[in-house]
Amino acid sequence: MPITEMEDPECREFQVKFTKKSIVKAINLSPDRHHKLTLSNLDLLSGRFPVTYLYLYHKPLINNLSSTVESLKSSLAKTLRYYYPFAGRISEDPDTKEPLIICDNTGSLLVEAQANIPLRKLDFYNLNNSLQGKLVSNSNSDFPMQVQVTNYTCGGVSITFTFDHALGDASAFGQFLSAWSHVAQNMPLSCMPDLGRNLRARHPPTYHPSLDEIFVKCTLEEIRNIPKTNILLKRLYHVDASSINKLQTLACADGNKRTKIEAFSAYIWKIMATSIDKSHAKCKMGWLVDGRGRLHASMSNYIGNVLSVTIEEAGVEEIKQGSISDIAKNVHEAISKVTNEAHFLDLIDWIECHKPGLMLPKVVLGREGPALVLSSGRRFPVAELDFGFGSPVLGTVSSIIEKSGVGYMNQRPSARGDGSWIISAILWPELAAALESDSVFQPLCASHLQI
Repeated sequence: MPITEMEDPECREFQVKFTKKSIVKAINLSPDRHHKLTLSNLDLLSGRFPVTYLYLYHKPLINNLSSTVESLKSSLAKTLRYYYPFAGRISEDPDTKEPLIICDNTGSLLVEAQANIPLRKLDFYNLNNSLQGKLVSNSNSDFPMQVQVTNYTCGGVSITFTFDHALGDASAFGQFLSAWSHVAQNMPLSCMPDLGRNLRARHPPTYHPSLDEIFVKCTLEEIRNIPKTNILLKRLYHVDASSINKLQTLACADGNKRTKIEAFSAYIWKIMATSIDKSHAKCKMGWLVDGRGRLHASMSNYIGNVLSVTIEEAGVEEIKQGSISDIAKNVHEAISKVTNEAHFLDLIDWIECHKPGLMLPKVVLGREGPALVLSSGRRFPVAELDFGFGSPVLGTVSSIIEKSGVGYMNQRPSARGDGSWIISAILWPELAAALESDSVFQPLCASHLQI
């Protein structure tokens, strides 16, 4: 190999060298804390899937990785005082056979790594090439929260935060990361977390029979052994604000007001219908919905899972031939079915009636034919996540899961703050090709991130 190629980081194949592992424990823990936390019914719906958040940063002004990491460790230890379940471990309750969070301050794992390329040469679009085993180490799963800080040859930094879904949902993780950012900047917490997991079933439990059509009881073993599918492509896309606004205008063409997510969903559903094998006459879309503000007005600082999903099925030809406004109407009606207190109370009771065990939407297990689930992260902190060395150029979510029974997309605002979106997706090849054949979904690259 020529010496010039060996020396030029621009030409290298992306590799990461793991340099150090540390366990960060909470400091100054209150003796009055919970020592064990039983998962709530809605926690049992999480599937225990790992969730990874990826943030990229320019070169810190003080270009000293060691001091950057030490500062992160110090602020993390202080933050874990308030979010101590994140420093615990998850084990099986011997009595109920359900997961239990042991708040024994085992600690969180922090991995340090060195990349062999500059940040701008990272493959932002194809996360299959950069996530598992590189930006997320194949580390000990005994830690329900793991952090990896990776330094690049240009001095830029990426941070991945990987959580066991039993700890919480996107709202919970967003609150935790925001709190850590505040502590790192010596700012007071905006609110104290509610760690009680006090979502209880009614007595006697009762629920609408339609929930039996959407959800199913399963074991952790069944989740781990989801049949292999071709839903393997992990991708990041940029969507311009102008494209989003055009879609919303089309969705409102019938005179009804539709949200950007409803309009975007209608567009995705139409594209998805063109990518489905002719052996399937129908396809499904689903939407994750947060129950905070729907169950209790005081749940904004609740740490745990408060998610449900609504699933809508339609004929492939119906979707292909329908207008964006027609499909957006269907999306609006589907989401409206679950954005209320009655649905979440019924769901808590449905889980109560099917315990012990874990529960999942049937589509997640790949038993329901072609399906894609969309979640919105519009309230998730992106540009605000400054740990003392500047705002990120990218903040997004993905997963290190190796098998998925359902397509998945997550939307969140771009760190640019110009109304554009970053879309993280897990797709089958035909759907990826169909999305990329149009101008709305742009494979994410360095120019989108202005690096």
